[in-house]
Amino acid sequence: MDVLGSLGTHLACAPHGRDVELRGVALHDPAENTTATAGDVLLGLGTPSVAAASRLVSSTAASAVVLHGRPPLDERVVAAARKSGAAVLLVEPSVPWSQLANVTQTLVNGGTRTGDLFGLADVIAGVVGGPVTIEDQQSRVLAYSYRQEDVDPVRVQTILGRRVPEEARRALDEFGVFSHLASSDEPIFVPKLTPQLGNRLVAAVRAGRELLGSVWVEVTGPVDAARSAALVDGARTAALHLLRSRASTDLERQAEADLVIRLLDQPESADVARLGLPSADLRVIAVQAHAGEGEHGAAVLAFQRATAGFGWSRPGRSALFGNVLYTVIPAADDAVAWVRSLERELPSEATVLAGIGGPAEAAQLPTSRQEADECLALSTGSPVVYDDAWAQVLLHRLGAVAESGRLPTRGPISNILRYDAENGTQYAATLRAWLAAQGDVRTAARELNVHPNTLRYRMQKMAEVTPLPLDDPDQRLAMAIALRITR
Repeated sequence: MDVLGSLGTHLACAPHGRDVELRGVALHDPAENTTATAGDVLLGLGTPSVAAASRLVSSTAASAVVLHGRPPLDERVVAAARKSGAAVLLVEPSVPWSQLANVTQTLVNGGTRTGDLFGLADVIAGVVGGPVTIEDQQSRVLAYSYRQEDVDPVRVQTILGRRVPEEARRALDEFGVFSHLASSDEPIFVPKLTPQLGNRLVAAVRAGRELLGSVWVEVTGPVDAARSAALVDGARTAALHLLRSRASTDLERQAEADLVIRLLDQPESADVARLGLPSADLRVIAVQAHAGEGEHGAAVLAFQRATAGFGWSRPGRSALFGNVLYTVIPAADDAVAWVRSLERELPSEATVLAGIGGPAEAAQLPTSRQEADECLALSTGSPVVYDDAWAQVLLHRLGAVAESGRLPTRGPISNILRYDAENGTQYAATLRAWLAAQGDVRTAARELNVHPNTLRYRMQKMAEVTPLPLDDPDQRLAMAIALRITR
């Protein structure tokens, strides 16, 4: 239920509570008698009416029945559930049965009877004979066995730092450990490579052809065939755990992303509370990540890192839209620090650009998203925050207006730009400096690195090219903006 709840599933009735062990998945076939047994999850295909659903629930031996529908559950189906003892789950009708079947199969059949990954690490340590760590593809520690006495320094650093130290990883890579794991399911014995790194027996954790991670056992020397085979069995069990965890995480990510996109596009139809966010004082962060030649690889990795961990343990809620990662975060949190922490989670060669929108209530988040997008367009490395960069955002918008041909094509600035282009003069730069210095000739001349008399001469010649109403504040403002956006 913790996983399916994020897919729009409601536990409508559970006569025996949630603590019911599930062992299989069955599909209801209206044309045949479905042979569901105790411990099965029965997917109720072909139950278009309340009467059909009631008959199915009352007659089944399954522990749970999944039906398309929205709460509340009809009392006739509730009565049928009390009779059979089956829990009833209602799923949004828009969720296809094929997706439900795949997810339910993974959740039910992908589990094991050996507890969590830490419990599995203890089991492997007891059978193979040595402290164990279970790691992902990036050598990050997912679990480790309880007893870690008398381990070598690298094992201590690995557990404390939650990943293999870089020096040890290089030594293992040079020995060929990672290339072996990528191509073989057979365990590999790794002798003592450095004074800090002792003997290891390592096996790949794989699902089909995909490498999910690895299991590492610290040993005193080469092991016999029985212990090696036990490690292979342990790695296979670890694969089931990781597949189940991935199914749960992917579903939660997708559900979160759907809610975030809806919040940014149509906030009136979104439920902020489901995301665990307040209804006010929010802001949007827009992030683009690039690494190497892949267009979206770094962006997908950024999305995975941004959504890693339990929802309550991270401040933001995220969605990946194209190659832009959008994160909604409470305005009270340090958005720049959030971007910096995300950068540290990505490969060192990745380039991260970020724009941060202004504070907004939930209903105003589309505006904050637009501001984040515009700040992102201005970013060259450091995150650009709308609160500090609104003037640049305004000029950027006006620049877009100019590029679309909606800027007046006649007037003093157009005349000066045209004259510069035809005669090689620098009148536009001179006027820009004079306006920026608010008419202070010496400051403007210093900015242009010319003598003040040179600047005065240019101003006089400009007046011969086109009328310059420099005494009118509105005219000065309009000329300054036109010069800024046509730079």
